[in-house]
Amino acid sequence: QVHLVESGGGLVQPGGSQILSCVASGASLVCYVLGWYRQDPGKQRELVATFQDDGTTLYGDSVKGRFTISSGNAKGAAYLLMNSLKPEDPARYSCNFGRGVSGDPPYDFWGQGTQVTVSS
Repeated sequence: QVHLVESGGGLVQPGGSQILSCVASGASLVCYVLGWYRQDPGKQRELVATFQDDGTTLYGDSVKGRFTISSGNAKGAAYLLMNSLKPEDPARYSCNFGRGVSGDPPYDFWGQGTQVTVSS
């Protein structure tokens, strides 16, 4: 059974930075993709960023140039560095895991999600 542990989130000021982390366990860590998606109530779920174990990354258009996803050289981990946070960034951010390649739709395994709030 895949288990995803997320950490990070909370309140940050506009223009500030925050790091979210996700660690996967209980699954084969070969040819996998770890990613972050976000969703605000009443809105569609949106791709934030994904990291494939070969180093390939993919970003949603709204976060390109501001957010960076990496593994930190740790297998099964994905760290999302969010810089220059904007008022439109608040949402519930959820980690997603599956075996595949970047660009795939979200997989079946989700973390519990963490709320990011941007406010002064």
